[in-house]
Amino acid sequence: MQKTIIMMVLAICSRLSVLAQDYAAFHKSLIVVDGHNDVIYESLLKGRDIGKQLAVGHTDIPRLQKGGVDVQVFAVWSDDKKFGKGQAFKHANAQIDALEKMVKANASAIAIAKSSADIASILKTGKIAALIGIEGGNMIEGSIANLEALYDRGARYLTLTWNYNLSWATAAAIESKTTGDQGKGLSAEGKAIIKRMNQLGMMVDLSHVGEKTFYDVLAITSKPVLVSHSNAYSLMPHYRNLKDAQLEALKKNGAVVGVNFYSGFLDPNFSARAKKLYKQHFGDKGNYSLSATRQYEKLPRAIQRKADAPLSLLLDHIDYLVKKLGIDHVAVGSDFDGIESAPQGLDDVSKFPVLTDALLKRGYKKEDIAKIMGLNFLRILKENE
Repeated sequence: MQKTIIMMVLAICSRLSVLAQDYAAFHKSLIVVDGHNDVIYESLLKGRDIGKQLAVGHTDIPRLQKGGVDVQVFAVWSDDKKFGKGQAFKHANAQIDALEKMVKANASAIAIAKSSADIASILKTGKIAALIGIEGGNMIEGSIANLEALYDRGARYLTLTWNYNLSWATAAAIESKTTGDQGKGLSAEGKAIIKRMNQLGMMVDLSHVGEKTFYDVLAITSKPVLVSHSNAYSLMPHYRNLKDAQLEALKKNGAVVGVNFYSGFLDPNFSARAKKLYKQHFGDKGNYSLSATRQYEKLPRAIQRKADAPLSLLLDHIDYLVKKLGIDHVAVGSDFDGIESAPQGLDDVSKFPVLTDALLKRGYKKEDIAKIMGLNFLRILKENE
């Protein structure tokens, strides 16, 4: 009897080992595309060498390689408040300069792509393809000439706003706090910018934009749009997430939505859990005037992990988006290095195989996982070209 039990245990362990090898090999066979990462601002502008593995942040080349990331979109971002008229465009170019410098220093591992054809060529060499996305229309400073200049440097999407309104487009963070539609949405100038982006083949990214802006864009765009890093509002009611009516409109447009890894956009209980853990850890020494996010940041990493959203919630958002949009219209936009908290098990870019494994266990077909993990993003990029 004891021998039989031992043999059964060994068989189960062997099966688990085979399954682990299977998902790892399958992940390696995928073209993995992450549609949004903020490592330029978080590390490159701070002088960190991401050519070697870092002890901080979510991203560096060794971890991208370990995670099997084939195409990484590097977000160019600047705070609207710090970089206004006369500064934002210059700051965007400085970030692209920093990316180009990093790529040159690591030319054996990574190369900048400006098209689908470039990506295909780079991947054949075994290198990571670096794509550029501009996060925030403030960086064109209302100038189509600046838009064209950033496109020429390799920018292949523009997130129209960040968390502040522009003269030509309004943001979700601001629209959600105001009533009525007066002064919201795209201006005539904004519509001209969208038209020029369509002509250039530059993807219009609707993450961060207000609902009025969102629908104004869909009314005039001639190309399918991207929502690079957003989730489902029905599962997590946050202004950064997409309501069902928006998802229906995106389906009609043929858009692609990249799921965001931020716990605060995935889990309705994240903030309360972070506050509770902060109180347990700091007690009378805690600063309870801080936001839940700031309290989370002050916790030791081992305790932060207890606050992070369960991985299952990320899968729930993927399931929901697939249900509403269809399997051909869901992608990945992690927001690594732009977020404080990622789901448990997805600590950094080296952990992307964990997501592949979780999707397999959730019952997704291999061909559908290939779409979510990269092919859908590549398709919409080509459709805009």
